[in-house]
Amino acid sequence: MEQYITDFVEYLQSVKKSSKNTILSYQRDLKKFAQYLKENGIDDIRKVNYTVMNAYMLMMEREHFAASTISRNIATLKAFFTYLQREHVVDDDPAVMLKAPKIEKKMPGVLSIEEVNLLLAQPVGTSNKEIRDKAMLELLYATGIRVSELISLKVSDVNLQNNYIRCVDGTKERVIPFGSAARAALKVYMTSAREAMIHSDEEDTLFTNCSGQPMSRQGFWKVLKQYAKRAGIETDITPHTLRHSFAAHLVENGADLHAVQEMLGHSDVSTTQIYAKLNSNRLKEVYTKAHPRA
Repeated sequence: MEQYITDFVEYLQSVKKSSKNTILSYQRDLKKFAQYLKENGIDDIRKVNYTVMNAYMLMMEREHFAASTISRNIATLKAFFTYLQREHVVDDDPAVMLKAPKIEKKMPGVLSIEEVNLLLAQPVGTSNKEIRDKAMLELLYATGIRVSELISLKVSDVNLQNNYIRCVDGTKERVIPFGSAARAALKVYMTSAREAMIHSDEEDTLFTNCSGQPMSRQGFWKVLKQYAKRAGIETDITPHTLRHSFAAHLVENGADLHAVQEMLGHSDVSTTQIYAKLNSNRLKEVYTKAHPRA
């Protein structure tokens, strides 16, 4: 099983050109499935049938895994066994009959423009750390990029002259503009604080921790929580909250959905349409509260 997973990962990287996050997700799901097979005495991939797979899904339900997690695991197994069948490892695809559970789409949590302004106003100190934090928060809200993309940015990905960053995910690349506030914060950070934080002139990572090493997801999460608390924001805020807020505020102010889709890096505009629905719900709420004959 392990060798088949390794071969599948190589296929995803070299042939499908899948993103790093997609590959890691598939790999993590398949390792858990392989452990389940081992615990149940199944040592040959050819012995895996629909009954075995369905039992695995029922086990996940009993252990209260979210419907979205189960659905993702089903998608992983379908992709894996399609590959195995194509490679003539298995004759039949036992994942074909698996059906994903219905997932209730929840509206993403967003901050109001006032809350975002309050959050971004928190890093006001002159320490290298606060200058870096200011630049990170401003850029995250200005571009709507994922936190994984934020901490992976290189100095060479930033164009201060023309106000844009370049995001690369696997073979996919997108260029995202940013405004004057993010530019000002970035300029201060890149011309003073960053140089004092890095320990090597060869380090190209844009944002580093106080030890001069690349910033981690957990490290930025702590930074965000710290400033949210300081701002008095009681909403359970995550880095993705700023991504959602970026998109929602653009749509609210009349931005084209396809343009927002491109900036977010969504492969399908239907994923982006949730922000239009969010805006529609907000307008209905405002109407209901304010119109005398509502």
